[in-house]
Amino acid sequence: MPKLFGKPIAESILATTAQEVELCKKEGIAPAMAVILVGEDKPSHTYVRKKKEAAERVGIGCAIYELPEHVTQDELLATLQDIQSNPHLHGLIVQLPLPKHLDTNTVLNAIDPKKDIDCLTNVNLGKLVMKDELIIPPTPGAVMSVLESINIEPAGKNVTIIGVGALVGKPLAIILMNKRASVTTCNSATRDTKEKCLAADIIVTGVGKKDTLRGDMVKKDAIVIDTGVDFEDGKMYGDVHVQEIDEKGARVTPTPGGIGPITVARLLYNTVVCAKSSK
Repeated sequence: MPKLFGKPIAESILATTAQEVELCKKEGIAPAMAVILVGEDKPSHTYVRKKKEAAERVGIGCAIYELPEHVTQDELLATLQDIQSNPHLHGLIVQLPLPKHLDTNTVLNAIDPKKDIDCLTNVNLGKLVMKDELIIPPTPGAVMSVLESINIEPAGKNVTIIGVGALVGKPLAIILMNKRASVTTCNSATRDTKEKCLAADIIVTGVGKKDTLRGDMVKKDAIVIDTGVDFEDGKMYGDVHVQEIDEKGARVTPTPGGIGPITVARLLYNTVVCAKSSK
């Protein structure tokens, strides 16, 4: 089966976003975002660089604020408030993971929900539950874009999600349930993950552990979307053993080259949505 590559989907979203940016600028709004980057985590620096490059490509202003690893919680919160007080800023993200001495939940919830383009504040996650959202989190949004690109309607489908973190698994489960899919979630305490996967029409992984999903866990016509990232000997992997899944006859997103570019595109699209709603 052909692999589900992310680039053509991302390019389509970026093209739409660039058009929306032009329309905003004609109305006197210049969409702009900021990224707070704490510490020296190499993958984080790579991700942020890619976000800035993509933002500039579609005409969105992007400022990066780098803070030292040892920054205190109070210093970080003060910087965050100072940055987002700028009325010309429409989107703010705090790049994760944060150093362990900082409380991620407190920091994320200090972001103005109207500028929370990662959709990680309690307010925006609550809106997602109640189907009252302005935007959806970029990675779950990217998963939905993949399904849309191959004309898969979630209603009535059996979906298994491996990994229930706040970035992907939890919000994605909510989105899919709101679309009337039958959703099963698996975590480290799940005893029969393989059986749950074999019963699934769609499997989404968000663990961050190489080879979490193997070929014998997937039925022939399944759709497998890998949102996990793992590094081994400096090389990037996803959660899924792509070759085994491919040989099984299932459709699968590769890593790299799958969900990542779409996530960045969805983040930029969220920035434009927030810019338009700021009028």
